[in-house]
Amino acid sequence: MAKAAEKTNVMRVLDSKKIVYSMHAYEQDATLTGEEIAAILNEDAERVFKTLVTQGKSGQFYVFVVPVRKELDLKKAAKAAGEKAVAMLKQKDLLPLTGYVHGGCSPIGMKKLYPTFVHETAKNFDRMFVSAGKVGFQIEVNPNDLISVIGGGFADIAE
Repeated sequence: MAKAAEKTNVMRVLDSKKIVYSMHAYEQDATLTGEEIAAILNEDAERVFKTLVTQGKSGQFYVFVVPVRKELDLKKAAKAAGEKAVAMLKQKDLLPLTGYVHGGCSPIGMKKLYPTFVHETAKNFDRMFVSAGKVGFQIEVNPNDLISVIGGGFADIAE
């Protein structure tokens, strides 16, 4: 089990903005699916979200936060971003672009703030889970607080 006192960059960002969150640690394993992580946390998978990074036809990068049980709908994502099309970022490009590895990518604290969209179902919950920026760590945060930190918005982006 990870040390409860360990702080990630995501937690430091939230602390600096005085955003209330809870940290949850689990056995670190980058092969776990989002649904498996939800089960380990004993949480409804509808409240556990994954962070996906895309690139638009214009060359601009976009971040999408969707429930782990759903898939990003690239057409809806492109529409939300005002692009003709978006494509998933190649896994090898994730770390250099965001500072995060696959399985530990968070919408908070990337190297640069990219336009970010959170699936609209997040509004149904008082608290949602996203990666804390490191494999083995999740944070539980209010969806509106998340939006205030990342400067994003809610959108219908999943299928």
